[in-house]
Amino acid sequence: MASPNNKKQRSLQHGLTSRQVSMISIAGIIGAGLFIGSSNAIATAGPAILISYAMTGLLVLLVMRMLGEMAIANPTSGSFSTYASEAIGPWAGFTIGWLYWWFWVLIIPVEAIAGADILHAYFPQVPSWLFAFVIMLVLSGTNLVSVKNFGAFEYWFALVKVVAIIAFIVVCTLAVTGFWPLAQVSGVSRLWDQGGFMPNGFGTVLGGVLITIFSFFGAEIVTIAADETANPKDKIRRATNLVVYRIAIFYLASIFLVVSLVAWNDPGLKAVGSFQRALEVLNVPGAKLLVDVVVLVAVTSCMNSGLYTASRMLYSLGARGQALSVTRRIAGSGVPTVAVVFSTLAGFAGCLVNYVFPGKVFGFLLSTTGAIALLVYLVIAVSQLRMRSRAEREGRPLELKMWLFPWLTWLVIGTIVMVLGYMLFSDAYRYETLMTAAVTAFILLVSLTQRRGSQLAQTA
Repeated sequence: MASPNNKKQRSLQHGLTSRQVSMISIAGIIGAGLFIGSSNAIATAGPAILISYAMTGLLVLLVMRMLGEMAIANPTSGSFSTYASEAIGPWAGFTIGWLYWWFWVLIIPVEAIAGADILHAYFPQVPSWLFAFVIMLVLSGTNLVSVKNFGAFEYWFALVKVVAIIAFIVVCTLAVTGFWPLAQVSGVSRLWDQGGFMPNGFGTVLGGVLITIFSFFGAEIVTIAADETANPKDKIRRATNLVVYRIAIFYLASIFLVVSLVAWNDPGLKAVGSFQRALEVLNVPGAKLLVDVVVLVAVTSCMNSGLYTASRMLYSLGARGQALSVTRRIAGSGVPTVAVVFSTLAGFAGCLVNYVFPGKVFGFLLSTTGAIALLVYLVIAVSQLRMRSRAEREGRPLELKMWLFPWLTWLVIGTIVMVLGYMLFSDAYRYETLMTAAVTAFILLVSLTQRRGSQLAQTA
């Protein structure tokens, strides 16, 4: 580990345009979780999954408001990791920063493998692992050249997802209102005619929150990208305001239409995914091909964003002396190339492990990410609570403020602690929670050891 050093010969460049940041904030992180993974959530809670999505969406909206308050006051590539260091202590920034990096370098191969499986289904003569490695090579290359390349790729990826979801909503709305000519399905009776609106009880609604939160995780990426945009404060404010529309339109509206048209216990739901099954029920021609193309774009986009996010977090950790000093090196193009390469190699390692030991080691590693999203949100809330209190004591004005402070902040903290407690005592989620706790404890131990070593070196 290197000692902190804020003097850099080069800095991250403002390579992301306003329209790119806007599109990324709207749909950049929407991956297979919405198009396919939502089917598992629906099968778990039934139509009441709408409550789960609404609860998760409200939680994310409040967390983004808190993060926006801090990010506008101090835009930085380290985002919440930097704020945790300032508000709670260096150990907190170190721990949550490395946890976040760990999460994304494991998600990178997950998305690459998902995309490879889609391509392999259409081109079976090409092995799936080759597709996965090619996808990773191409996207790591775009991230290495310049941030403009990342922004351009992500803009078009996100645009495809936005158009696809809006088209899906239009088609399904026509069906619900009785104007879709290709099927005899209409109305919203599916919301209650298969055992009621909440067929499996309220406990499954809480379980649905744990599934759906991964579909929302990543909204905070726009605050990480702030350091590479001109007028970052304006873009963060706009992105924070867009979160509510993204939640309402892309998640709640689309899932409402799915559960209105498809029975929650339909066997085809989990077999092909929620969006494809809804289109099949409506007899939309080429439903599988359409959804496969959109999902391929979605997983590629999510992987692209994941690689960008992991590399910037690693760069920020290096700049603060909490990672190898080499990770803070920036090329002439303004890209932290070493951080990108290290994050890419970690992703490649995940892919390799998955194909060499299928269903074993990689599944074990992935289980360690089970509660990281909630821990990140918890740290954001605690950091905002302390930084806002400090700003008010010092009389410093804030351009964007969290609503009903401190009551809503405490509500978020209490809710997250309650959900983590539910995970710990639930048979379905205890293993993943304990695995995340083990990784967190290990990183925290490394942080304390590193800090102790630095203190001894200074006194020597």
